[in-house]
Amino acid sequence: MALLASADGIEVVGEAGSGEEAVAMAAKTRPDVVLMDLQLGPGIDGVEATRRIAAAAAHAPAESVRPETPGTAATPGTAAAPGTGTAPGGPYVLVLTTYDTDADITRAIEAGATGYLLKAERPEELFSAIRAAAQGRTALSPPVAGRVMAHMRAPGPQLTARERDILGQLARGLGNRDIARALFISEATVKTHLGRIYDKLGVDTRAGAVAAATERRLLG
Repeated sequence: MALLASADGIEVVGEAGSGEEAVAMAAKTRPDVVLMDLQLGPGIDGVEATRRIAAAAAHAPAESVRPETPGTAATPGTAAAPGTGTAPGGPYVLVLTTYDTDADITRAIEAGATGYLLKAERPEELFSAIRAAAQGRTALSPPVAGRVMAHMRAPGPQLTARERDILGQLARGLGNRDIARALFISEATVKTHLGRIYDKLGVDTRAGAVAAATERRLLG
C-alpha cells in the first residue's frame, strides 16, 4: 500500500481482504486498475474474482467510468492506478502474485486479466504495468511472457486414449474412486495416469489439469 501511494500518478482507494470484497469494492469505487492476488483465503479465489470484475466491466455503461477522479486499483484487493480516471472499459485486472505455473497464468488470462505480474518484480516494473493496464494494454512479467510464448510455440501434449478418458471424467468432477468405477480400472491405475497427465500438462492439481486441457481443447 505504502509503495503504491508513493508513486506519482497513482492513488490507492482501498484494500480488500477477500475476493468477494474486491469485487464489491471494484463495483463501488470504479478504479482504473485492480491489483489481484490469486490466493485470497476463504471464499472465492483471485481467478473467480477477476472473472466477476471483468464481466461486470464488460456490461457497465460508459458513463459509469468516473471522469474526474484519479484512477485507482485493488489488491488482495488494493486499489491504485494512473491519474486520468477515464480508463475505457475498466476497471482492468492486473494479477500480482507469486504463482507462475502455466495453469495459473492460463486461468487468470482466460478469466479476463489484462496483465500478470510476479511480486518479485522491481517497483518501477509494477508502476509501469499499472499504467499500461490502466490503458487496457497487456502487461506481463518477463518470465511470464516467456512461458506464454513457449506454450504457444510448443506442440500440444500427446495424451493416450486412456489418459483422455480419465481427463474427461476429471472434468466432470469425479474423484479417483468414481473414475475407477466408471472406467473399470483400479484406483492405483487412475493415480498413475493422473501423475502422467499432470506431467504432460505441466500442472500439479486436478483443477489445473482441467483448466489446461480446456485451454488446449483436449476435452472432447
